[in-house]
Amino acid sequence: MDLITDIDTLKNAIDLLSQSNFVTVDTEFHRETTFWPELCLIQIASPTTIALIDPLARRIDLEPFFDLMTNRDILKVFHAARQDVEIIFQLGRIIPHPLFDTQIAAMVCGYGDAISYNTLVSKITGHDIDKSSQFTDWSKRPLTKKQLRYALEDVTYLRDVYFSLCNDLQKSGRSTWMDEETNILTTPETYVLLPEVAWKKVKGRVRKPREHAILQKIAAWREREAQQRNLPRGRVLKDDALIEIAIQQPKDKIALTNLRSFPKGWERSGAVDELLKSIKEGIEIPEELLPRLQMPIPQNKINKSETEILKLLLKLVAEENAVAAKIVATSDDITKIVLQKEKADVLAMHGWRFDIFGKKALNILEGRIGIKFNHGKVRLFNITD
Repeated sequence: MDLITDIDTLKNAIDLLSQSNFVTVDTEFHRETTFWPELCLIQIASPTTIALIDPLARRIDLEPFFDLMTNRDILKVFHAARQDVEIIFQLGRIIPHPLFDTQIAAMVCGYGDAISYNTLVSKITGHDIDKSSQFTDWSKRPLTKKQLRYALEDVTYLRDVYFSLCNDLQKSGRSTWMDEETNILTTPETYVLLPEVAWKKVKGRVRKPREHAILQKIAAWREREAQQRNLPRGRVLKDDALIEIAIQQPKDKIALTNLRSFPKGWERSGAVDELLKSIKEGIEIPEELLPRLQMPIPQNKINKSETEILKLLLKLVAEENAVAAKIVATSDDITKIVLQKEKADVLAMHGWRFDIFGKKALNILEGRIGIKFNHGKVRLFNITD
């Protein structure tokens, strides 16, 4: 199949795709050397039409594709949609809607935690996808026939997966279980990368409020630099350098160059003055305005027995309901439930998760139900005084 490289051919393809009530969508991209992903290929399929769009072509304009993505009469089906949606949002400032994520649906239908597309296709259709083209350089032209065949399979078999999961959801009555996760995927704020919160992605810890204030400032500086120069964050300055700067609080270029993690010669960069300015801003924040550190919960305050019992309950509930445990509750959720009981502000204490897990977790912690073995199987039982 030929790539679509001009606007007229794209318009015709989108017209044909728009005759269906759903389309399957996937993208291939390259981002190893950039901050923003470079979109290299778009694959779309309906029950009757397939299109491979070349966003790198000189005569292409993706406006018809963006129109399709926002057409509310057509469901957009992705697998593990987050990265695809992020790319579409960054390029077109739009969110595909309505949206169906087969990875989320598979978790709800009991196929396991964060199942891969290849595994899901194999389980549902019996077809094994050739993954040898998965990590090829999609920015190089021309694309090989093998690459194009792999790209097509990413959306053609997705149609069969979608039909099968829809049937499972309808039989189990769990379509609404996906709503909360899908709402996150279709919220623009999910994809807005604010420099002010970039410190949350820094690997490493600081222990003092002043250090944390400096880290916030210099992480925001790095985020702006990375976005403006379209470089990976680590190519601007690595995380360990940010942590060391926050702790040592250098005030000039000489102090910066003396840091062990600071790249040699970087002090001659034009960005060093802005970095020093950001450090100074963090140092000069008044004491009363310093951020409060969220201290880790002391291990001696966590009842490990209760935690382990709730983990066993989660496993039991997941098996009984044929749903992935990860989508019901996380380890952090369980810790918060043990510490805060009904006041725990976690997804497991709301909606369908509360019905199948949260309510039982509270009853166990309050001594109203217990767990026992019955004929080799784990069972819940009511406790009476």
